Amino acid sequence: MKRLLLALILLPLATFAASPPNILFILADDLGYGDLGCYGAPDIRTPHLDGLAKAGMRFTDFYANGAVCSPTRTAFLTGRYQQRYGLDNALYYQETGRGLPEGGKTIATRLKSVGYATGLSGKWHVGYDHERQPLQQGFDHFFGLLGGNHHYFQHMDRVNVPDLWLGNEAIKREGYTTDLLTGDALAFIEANREKPFFLCLSHAAPHFPWQGPGDVAKDVRPKQKSWQIGDRETYIAMVERMDERIGEVLARLDKLGLVEKTLVVFTSDNGGHTYSRNAPLQGYKSTLWEGGIRVPCIARWPGKIPAGVVSEQVGITMDWTATFLGLAGAKVAAGETDGMDLTPSMVEGRAPSERTLFWRSKPGPVRKGVEIERAVRRGDWKYLQQPAQGIEALFDLRSDPAETKNRITEHPEVVNELRALHEAWDRDVDVGL
Repeated sequence: MKRLLLALILLPLATFAASPPNILFILADDLGYGDLGCYGAPDIRTPHLDGLAKAGMRFTDFYANGAVCSPTRTAFLTGRYQQRYGLDNALYYQETGRGLPEGGKTIATRLKSVGYATGLSGKWHVGYDHERQPLQQGFDHFFGLLGGNHHYFQHMDRVNVPDLWLGNEAIKREGYTTDLLTGDALAFIEANREKPFFLCLSHAAPHFPWQGPGDVAKDVRPKQKSWQIGDRETYIAMVERMDERIGEVLARLDKLGLVEKTLVVFTSDNGGHTYSRNAPLQGYKSTLWEGGIRVPCIARWPGKIPAGVVSEQVGITMDWTATFLGLAGAKVAAGETDGMDLTPSMVEGRAPSERTLFWRSKPGPVRKGVEIERAVRRGDWKYLQQPAQGIEALFDLRSDPAETKNRITEHPEVVNELRALHEAWDRDVDVGL
C-alpha cells in the first residue's frame, strides 16, 4: 500500500520529466509590486499579464533574491544565494573581474545538458568579461544588453558605451528596446518550436532611463542628469508597452500550439524604483523593506496549474531555478541549489510550506561607506536591520505587510532567534570567498 501511495505521488513528476515543458521566464526590471492590474494598479492597463494571472497562479508573497538586479539575476542563474559568489550588490557600468564564476554551471548549462535549446533575449548584468557572458554560460543564443540599463533608442549605457549585443558581438540596430527584445524572442520560439526550449525574456523596462515608445526625440544623454529624469506618465507607457509585447509572445505560443506545452513565469528582479507603485508595501528598490524585495509573480501552465489561483506560498527567485530543473529532469545533487521546487505547491495543490529566507546588502563600487543591511523572514515574522538608519525592527507580515508596527520589544525571543539564524547564514554563504 505504501509503495502504491508513493508511486501516485511521484507519478506527476515522472510524467513531467518524460515530457518536459518549454520554459518561458519573463523578467521585468524595477517593476513595482502594485504596478499590474491584477495587483491593484489603478492607472496602468496590463490586460495580457492580468490574463496570464487569470489563466494560472498569482503569488502574493513572492520575493526577489536581492533589492537590486545583479544579485537577483545571479541567484536565478545559479540557483543559489548570490552571496556565495560575492554579489551582494550590482555590477557597476563596465565593471570587470566580478560576476558569475567563469566556467561555472548555470540553469542554461544544466537545461542544455538535457536537450533544451537555451536563449536569452534581454538584459544580462552578471558579467562583462568574455567568459562571464551568456554564450560562455550555457546559452545557445543571446540578444540584448550586457549592462544594467541603456538608452532605449540609441542603445548606449549610462557612461556612453554602446551596449547592444548579438552573441559575443556588439551590434547596431534601430528600434525601441522593448520591441527589439520581443522580436528576438518570437524568432527564438519559432526556430525552436519542435524541441524543448528555455527562453529568458529579460526586459530592460521599466528601468531608467525613463523613455516610452514615443520618446525617440526626448533629450536623454549619458553622464547627464537627464538619464534619470522621468515621471509616472512615462513609466506607465513603458509598462503598458511591455505588457503589449508580452501579449504578442503569448499569442505566438497559442498560434504554434505550444500553450499547454509551455510553463510561463513572469516576475521582477526587485522592487519598484522612483515612479513605481509598491502599494500596499513601503520602501523601494535598493532597500530591504518589503517594497524593495517583494515582487509580483505569475505562473501559467494550462492543464497542470489550476486557473485563477491566488497562492500565499512564500517564494524567492531561485526557487524557479529548482523548479525548472526538476520539471526538465535535470539531475541536481543535494546542496547544489538553495531554492525550493514549487511544483508541489503549483501542480499538486499542497498547502503553503513555511520558509526561512535571507537577504543582505553590502556597499558596492558607488556605495562605499554604506553599512551592511540584513533581513530574514521566517514564517510570518520578518527581522530587519539597517544600522546606517539606526533601524532594528521585527514585523508580523501576516497582519502588517506594510511594516508599520515594530514588534521588537514585544518578542525578544523571536528577535534573538532570527538574529542567530542570520549570523549562521552569513557564515555559510561567505565560506570560500
